[in-house]
Amino acid sequence: MNTGAYNKAVDLYADNLFRFALKMLNDEASAQDVVQSCFEKLWLKKDSVNEQKVKSYLFTTAHHIIIDYFRKNKPVYSDDERIFQSQTYQPGAHDVKEILDKALDQLPEIQKTVILLRDYEGYSYKEIAQITQLSEDQVKVYIFRARKKLKQMLVSIDLLI
Repeated sequence: MNTGAYNKAVDLYADNLFRFALKMLNDEASAQDVVQSCFEKLWLKKDSVNEQKVKSYLFTTAHHIIIDYFRKNKPVYSDDERIFQSQTYQPGAHDVKEILDKALDQLPEIQKTVILLRDYEGYSYKEIAQITQLSEDQVKVYIFRARKKLKQMLVSIDLLI
Protein backbone atom coordinates (compact mmCIF):
# COMPACT_ATOMS: atom_id res chain seq x y z
CA MET A 1 0.00 0.00 0.00
CA ASN A 2 1.37 3.35 -0.97
CA THR A 3 0.70 6.80 0.49
CA GLY A 4 -2.09 7.52 -2.00
CA ALA A 5 -3.95 4.32 -1.12
CA TYR A 6 -3.52 5.08 2.57
CA ASN A 7 -4.93 8.60 2.15
CA LYS A 8 -7.83 7.18 0.14
CA ALA A 9 -8.55 4.73 2.98
CA VAL A 10 -8.59 7.62 5.46
CA ASP A 11 -11.06 9.51 3.27
CA LEU A 12 -13.29 6.48 2.72
CA TYR A 13 -13.39 4.88 6.16
CA ALA A 14 -12.58 7.43 8.87
CA ASP A 15 -16.18 8.61 9.32
CA ASN A 16 -17.64 5.08 9.44
CA LEU A 17 -14.95 3.98 11.86
CA PHE A 18 -15.60 6.99 14.08
CA ARG A 19 -19.37 6.35 14.08
CA PHE A 20 -18.79 2.71 15.03
CA ALA A 21 -16.39 3.61 17.85
CA LEU A 22 -18.66 6.40 19.11
CA LYS A 23 -21.67 4.06 19.28
CA MET A 24 -19.60 1.50 21.18
CA LEU A 25 -17.89 3.88 23.60
CA ASN A 26 -20.36 6.78 23.94
CA ASP A 27 -17.40 9.12 24.25
CA GLU A 28 -16.30 11.33 21.38
CA ALA A 29 -12.69 11.74 22.54
CA SER A 30 -12.22 8.00 23.04
CA ALA A 31 -13.78 7.32 19.64
CA GLN A 32 -11.35 9.75 18.01
CA ASP A 33 -8.49 7.98 19.80
CA VAL A 34 -9.68 4.63 18.45
CA VAL A 35 -9.80 5.97 14.89
CA GLN A 36 -6.35 7.50 15.23
CA SER A 37 -4.94 4.26 16.65
CA CYS A 38 -6.48 2.25 13.82
CA PHE A 39 -4.93 4.41 11.14
CA GLU A 40 -1.62 4.47 12.98
CA LYS A 41 -1.58 0.65 13.03
CA LEU A 42 -2.56 0.59 9.36
CA TRP A 43 0.36 2.91 8.53
CA LEU A 44 2.79 0.73 10.44
CA LYS A 45 1.57 -2.36 8.54
CA LYS A 46 0.91 -0.67 5.21
CA ASP A 47 3.27 -3.02 3.41
CA SER A 48 1.53 -6.18 4.62
CA VAL A 49 -2.14 -5.10 4.39
CA ASN A 50 -3.93 -5.91 1.14
CA GLU A 51 -5.59 -2.80 -0.35
CA GLN A 52 -8.85 -4.71 -0.92
CA LYS A 53 -9.01 -5.66 2.77
CA VAL A 54 -8.23 -2.28 4.32
CA LYS A 55 -11.81 -1.72 5.51
CA SER A 56 -11.96 -5.10 7.21
CA TYR A 57 -8.53 -4.54 8.76
CA LEU A 58 -9.57 -1.15 10.17
CA PHE A 59 -12.81 -2.39 11.70
CA THR A 60 -11.12 -5.48 13.13
CA THR A 61 -8.47 -3.27 14.67
CA ALA A 62 -11.14 -0.94 16.08
CA HIS A 63 -13.02 -3.90 17.51
CA HIS A 64 -9.90 -5.13 19.33
CA ILE A 65 -9.03 -1.66 20.63
CA ILE A 66 -12.58 -1.22 21.95
CA ILE A 67 -12.48 -4.61 23.67
CA ASP A 68 -9.22 -3.61 25.34
CA TYR A 69 -10.81 -0.31 26.38
CA PHE A 70 -13.73 -2.10 28.02
CA ARG A 71 -11.42 -4.53 29.78
CA LYS A 72 -9.44 -1.66 31.25
CA ASN A 73 -12.22 0.82 32.01
CA LYS A 74 -15.58 -0.85 32.46
CA PRO A 75 -16.75 -2.87 35.45
CA VAL A 76 -18.15 -6.33 34.73
CA TYR A 77 -21.83 -6.88 35.47
CA SER A 78 -23.77 -10.08 35.59
CA ASP A 79 -27.01 -10.31 33.63
CA ASP A 80 -28.94 -9.96 36.91
CA GLU A 81 -27.25 -6.65 37.66
CA ARG A 82 -27.96 -5.15 34.25
CA ILE A 83 -30.91 -2.85 34.62
CA PHE A 84 -32.53 -1.12 31.72
CA GLN A 85 -32.85 2.39 33.10
CA SER A 86 -35.48 3.56 30.61
CA GLN A 87 -38.06 1.00 31.73
CA THR A 88 -39.59 3.46 34.16
CA TYR A 89 -41.63 6.27 32.75
CA GLN A 90 -39.86 9.59 32.61
CA PRO A 91 -41.66 12.66 31.33
CA GLY A 92 -40.15 13.86 28.08
CA ALA A 93 -38.27 10.60 27.48
CA HIS A 94 -39.96 9.94 24.16
CA ASP A 95 -36.87 10.39 22.00
CA VAL A 96 -36.65 7.06 20.17
CA LYS A 97 -32.95 7.47 19.37
CA GLU A 98 -32.13 8.10 23.02
CA ILE A 99 -34.18 5.11 24.16
CA LEU A 100 -32.57 2.88 21.52
CA ASP A 101 -29.08 4.07 22.51
CA LYS A 102 -29.81 3.26 26.16
CA ALA A 103 -31.10 -0.17 25.14
CA LEU A 104 -27.98 -0.81 23.05
CA ASP A 105 -25.81 0.15 26.02
CA GLN A 106 -27.44 -2.62 28.05
CA LEU A 107 -26.32 -5.33 25.63
CA PRO A 108 -23.13 -7.31 26.18
CA GLU A 109 -20.26 -5.82 24.16
CA ILE A 110 -20.15 -8.58 21.52
CA GLN A 111 -23.90 -8.32 20.87
CA LYS A 112 -23.68 -4.55 20.64
CA THR A 113 -20.74 -4.84 18.25
CA VAL A 114 -22.45 -7.22 15.84
CA ILE A 115 -25.72 -5.24 15.91
CA LEU A 116 -23.89 -1.99 15.15
CA LEU A 117 -21.88 -3.57 12.36
CA ARG A 118 -24.93 -5.25 10.81
CA ASP A 119 -27.76 -2.75 11.32
CA TYR A 120 -25.91 0.57 11.49
CA GLU A 121 -22.95 0.00 9.16
CA GLY A 122 -24.55 -2.57 6.82
CA TYR A 123 -21.87 -5.26 6.90
CA SER A 124 -22.65 -8.79 5.76
CA TYR A 125 -22.50 -11.72 8.17
CA LYS A 126 -19.27 -12.85 6.52
CA GLU A 127 -17.62 -9.44 6.96
CA ILE A 128 -18.74 -9.25 10.60
CA ALA A 129 -17.32 -12.73 11.18
CA GLN A 130 -13.96 -11.57 9.79
CA ILE A 131 -13.95 -8.39 11.87
CA THR A 132 -14.91 -10.06 15.15
CA GLN A 133 -13.07 -13.32 14.48
CA LEU A 134 -16.25 -15.33 15.05
CA SER A 135 -17.88 -17.87 12.78
CA GLU A 136 -20.80 -16.73 10.63
CA ASP A 137 -23.11 -18.94 12.70
CA GLN A 138 -21.93 -17.29 15.91
CA VAL A 139 -22.52 -13.87 14.38
CA LYS A 140 -26.07 -14.85 13.41
CA VAL A 141 -26.77 -16.18 16.92
CA TYR A 142 -25.43 -13.02 18.59
CA ILE A 143 -27.49 -10.82 16.27
CA PHE A 144 -30.60 -12.88 16.93
CA ARG A 145 -30.10 -12.73 20.70
CA ALA A 146 -29.35 -9.01 20.64
CA ARG A 147 -32.45 -8.23 18.57
CA LYS A 148 -34.57 -10.41 20.85
CA LYS A 149 -33.26 -8.65 23.95
CA LEU A 150 -33.74 -5.21 22.36
CA LYS A 151 -37.29 -6.13 21.45
CA GLN A 152 -37.99 -7.18 25.04
CA MET A 153 -36.60 -3.92 26.36
CA LEU A 154 -38.29 -1.69 23.80
CA VAL A 155 -41.72 -3.34 23.93
CA SER A 156 -41.92 -2.95 27.69
CA ILE A 157 -45.33 -1.59 28.68
CA ASP A 158 -43.69 1.23 30.61
CA LEU A 159 -42.05 2.54 27.45
CA LEU A 160 -45.34 2.68 25.58
CA ILE A 161 -46.86 5.25 27.97
